[in-house]
Amino acid sequence: MKARVTVTLKNGVLDPQGKAIGGALSALGFGGVESVRQGKVIDLELADQDAAAARTRIAEMCEKLLANTVIESYAIDIVG
Repeated sequence: MKARVTVTLKNGVLDPQGKAIGGALSALGFGGVESVRQGKVIDLELADQDAAAARTRIAEMCEKLLANTVIESYAIDIVG
């Protein structure tokens, strides 16, 4: 089973990398971009066959390692 975890900064947390990306886009002539938030994507391939059990395990992984839950949020998508 494959899963994708998307980790992003929570609303209200400053995102200097996103701000730098926004500035670079503007400098390259891509106007109209009002804000940029960056994050990370983690693809996992699991032996689990039960999607609910896999989602529970992945949530535990996020809480313990994959995301800093103080400042980051995560979303889990089971993709196959």
